[in-house]
Amino acid sequence: MSHRTSHLPKPRNAVHAFIRELRYHESSRQLLALAYILVLAIFAEPGGLPALYAVGFAIAGLGMLIRLWASGHVKKNQELATDGPYAYVRHPLYVGNILMLAGFCIASQLWWSIPVMLAFLWFYYPTAIDYEDLKLSRLFGERWKKWAENTHALMPRFRGRDFKFGGWSFRQSLMGNGEPLILVYAIYCAWHLVAL
Repeated sequence: MSHRTSHLPKPRNAVHAFIRELRYHESSRQLLALAYILVLAIFAEPGGLPALYAVGFAIAGLGMLIRLWASGHVKKNQELATDGPYAYVRHPLYVGNILMLAGFCIASQLWWSIPVMLAFLWFYYPTAIDYEDLKLSRLFGERWKKWAENTHALMPRFRGRDFKFGGWSFRQSLMGNGEPLILVYAIYCAWHLVAL
């Protein structure tokens, strides 16, 4: 059992244990999402509709910018990030991931891409959000609780909040998440998709 599932009841059998460990495994979630973007870029419909390319890449680009913004604020397990995008949503990196995946699905113009994406999101994100919320609650106690009561997990809340870009750090974004490298990867996948 990993540290991410040690707080859960004992699994019913080996298959249940394997599926649960996979759902909570952060690296597999991230690597599969990046691999899925590459699959969409490789198998995209050649000569697709330009309007769908534009809409898809606009959504994916917004997701990437949100990820880049969020990764420059978060200091995992050290400080509770409540500025920048964390002032509006508890899990902006996940919001960015969802938008990136949705954007590439639209741009690929593959009929099966959206159902596969939805299955991926259903499989990984509820457990990821539960785990992160529980961990942050343990680490930051009352401060987290107060912030979480006024900040939704994935749907941004703008009312009553002043826009603050916050203390973003390129170094933090690069070292903490490797985000600029992911941006380069996403741009390459987008180029490959359009170059078909």
